[in-house]
Amino acid sequence: MHKKRKIIKVGTFNLLNLALANRSFYGHQSYSTQEYEQKKAWVKQQLLKMDADIIGFQEVFDVAALQAVIDNTPGYEAATLLISEKRGGAPAVAIVSKFPIKSSAVYTHFPERLDIEGLEVPFDQFSRPVLSASIQIAPSLEVAVFVAHLKSKRPLVPEGKDRHDPREQAKGAARSLLMRACESNALRHIMLDSLENSQLPHIALGDFNDTHTAVTTQIISGQTPPRNWPNQHKQKAWDIVLYHAKDIQARQSQRDTYYTHIHNGHYESLDHILVSQELVRENPKNIGKVVYVQVFNDHLIDATLSSQPVSCWQSDHAQVVAQIELRN
Repeated sequence: MHKKRKIIKVGTFNLLNLALANRSFYGHQSYSTQEYEQKKAWVKQQLLKMDADIIGFQEVFDVAALQAVIDNTPGYEAATLLISEKRGGAPAVAIVSKFPIKSSAVYTHFPERLDIEGLEVPFDQFSRPVLSASIQIAPSLEVAVFVAHLKSKRPLVPEGKDRHDPREQAKGAARSLLMRACESNALRHIMLDSLENSQLPHIALGDFNDTHTAVTTQIISGQTPPRNWPNQHKQKAWDIVLYHAKDIQARQSQRDTYYTHIHNGHYESLDHILVSQELVRENPKNIGKVVYVQVFNDHLIDATLSSQPVSCWQSDHAQVVAQIELRN
């Protein structure tokens, strides 16, 4: 008789401005009491669909709002909620886990400033601090989870400049890209400190605001070694590289259509789950493997094709859930 498979589900969920009713966010927006209740109900509905054991959240303005949803969602009443710090008027990221959380950390500043050919880049902090947690998913097994929300592609245009000027838009997009690249580099360094010489499985997830093949996302994951490298160098590289759930899903015989955001008719994958070699099928020494990746994107609307209005209580991002089958 076969033993019952041990499956855990890990997800990422950009909530799109989860805040309390009549609470201003970004200086001028707020939800009415009715809109707030509708948003909580919609988030609850999505959580029930995801049915994940560990979820990384982005865009949390009020932890009380997220806690209210968690407390009212069947299966999550006893879950633990962790929240990162908020920087200025920006929202926070959070982790909800049905498993015990052994320890956690918040990263507000970069380990070091990025230096480019002697030119010191001015960015030294995350726009939204990173949250990590060590979570016990089995009696003798912990997993290290990192949740991030990197700088968006929205152009950074200084006050007093014309936001409609194409030259200012180009410079603003370059500033945003540079900041996101700096954040990716900082997150990679933080994860390397945890990955090196560790046997713990690692998972990085969140809204990286770029596709899985973008340079900024590849900085976070690192590069798999070329096949012609000597084996000892391959082993060192495999120990610190992260694998994209989107790529893992592409090799499955059954798979969801993977896009998590639609902007100006472009179907993009901005929300990611990355796993270390301990959770990859091809690794003969794995302790588990990603067996299926599900994308909840039915609510997304292509505004270039439809005049249907988008409800303010829905998110403009899809949710992603990776099912991981443990060996024992």
